[in-house]
Amino acid sequence: MSVESTTGPLTTETGAPVADNQNSETAGVGGLGLIQDQLLIEKLAHFNRERIPERIVHARGAGAYGTFTVTADVTKYTRAKFLSEVGKQTETFLRFSTVAGNLGAADAVRDPRGFALKFYTEEGNYDLVGNNTPVFFIKDAIKFPDFIHTQKRDPYSGSQEADNVWDFWGLSPEATHQVTWLFGDRGIPATYRHMNGYGSHTFQWNNEAGEVFWVKYHFKTDQGIKNLTQDEANKLAGEDPDSHQRDLRESIERGEFPTWTVQVQIMPAAEAADYRFNPFDLTKVWPHEDYPPIEIGKLELNRNPENIFAEVEQSIFSPHHFVPGIGPSPDKMLQGRLFAYGDAHRYRVGINADHLPVNRPHATEARTHGRDGVLYDGRHGRQKNYEPNSFGGPTETGRALWQPFPVSGETGETAAPSHAEDSDFVQAGNLYRLLSEAEKERLINNLAGFIAKVSRDDIAQRAIENFRQADADYGKRLEAAVQALRG
Repeated sequence: MSVESTTGPLTTETGAPVADNQNSETAGVGGLGLIQDQLLIEKLAHFNRERIPERIVHARGAGAYGTFTVTADVTKYTRAKFLSEVGKQTETFLRFSTVAGNLGAADAVRDPRGFALKFYTEEGNYDLVGNNTPVFFIKDAIKFPDFIHTQKRDPYSGSQEADNVWDFWGLSPEATHQVTWLFGDRGIPATYRHMNGYGSHTFQWNNEAGEVFWVKYHFKTDQGIKNLTQDEANKLAGEDPDSHQRDLRESIERGEFPTWTVQVQIMPAAEAADYRFNPFDLTKVWPHEDYPPIEIGKLELNRNPENIFAEVEQSIFSPHHFVPGIGPSPDKMLQGRLFAYGDAHRYRVGINADHLPVNRPHATEARTHGRDGVLYDGRHGRQKNYEPNSFGGPTETGRALWQPFPVSGETGETAAPSHAEDSDFVQAGNLYRLLSEAEKERLINNLAGFIAKVSRDDIAQRAIENFRQADADYGKRLEAAVQALRG
């Protein structure tokens, strides 16, 4: 049974009309299939190739388009044009994600959430690739592959193993702060709309005079913080694995556009060297009493993607996508990500991924001398593919996007410079002591339930000891809870 078309006849990929899309060609009625059936071969071959490799991390995600509006004058800190005047608006695309799960995993799980934001500015795309937590598990990118291996499936069992997770965390005391975040109430957001976002890393802003400032970004949800308990999340993940994606899409369809108040903490560059701890350490926050957050804008999501694969899965974000007035810092995790993200996208989507609609600049044209590769569309025509040239091709501006920062010392595998209060435990203890008694109880129960699954007592004790270093009561209560579960 067929229905009348409103778009014209069905065609092959090359535009030829399709006579029969219900039956493949055979040698006689019920006979063998024929390889001459162009439509059959085309459909099966396309189907075999219609997926690209999923992201190694942040595979499970959802996204939406929106606008960023400047609400405060920050020109004394940065020369970025999209931040140049109050009221100025910039188009954005925001992708939310979980970190460890595969593409088909459930949304309602205990895991950090990616918060990757693309600004389509008049000076090119600016990507701010962060999480829903202001800190992370490690402070050096050389440990990132090892960390992710502990969160993914074990090569023998094929499952995530508590032994692997707690063995690594126990041997990496810098993870104590983030683990306290993860197993607290905010470890499972109720929706993507009801959580904060953070740039997490320290970044550079520089103004027209060349002055340098270090900044941290905060996106405070205007919907209020809402979280799920472990029992609520277990139930929701089983009943509706797509819960967060569905909530985001349906809220925008209803016209209930989620918004975030955008804030920054600003540190004059000269203060970094003598600050009480390393300000570029991703496992630490800058206390608000030292550097109070100031509001700079509003972010609103107001349009859903039309095609999840084309716009969410093929969207690419890299911390290396800066614009004039914004740049990197000596944060060792950020330095590793500057390479890793672009490299992942070149492998996963292809060398021309930046020219897909969701990724290409909106207000300016990408003028490069790169050519060819998969999906190259000949956009450059007969233009020369080298520089310098005398045929009028694009040339450099002579002005760097960010200001240089001084480096010194001998090369080698070294830790970060020493500061007076560099400690892997102080901020984790401070966070624990800020919690209410009910919040502490839930945190202890969440941690104990997972630690109790390890197969060796030494792994469990080493993990507990890190929390004891953060706060004596924290460690004492956790040890008792784990012992009660392990018997």
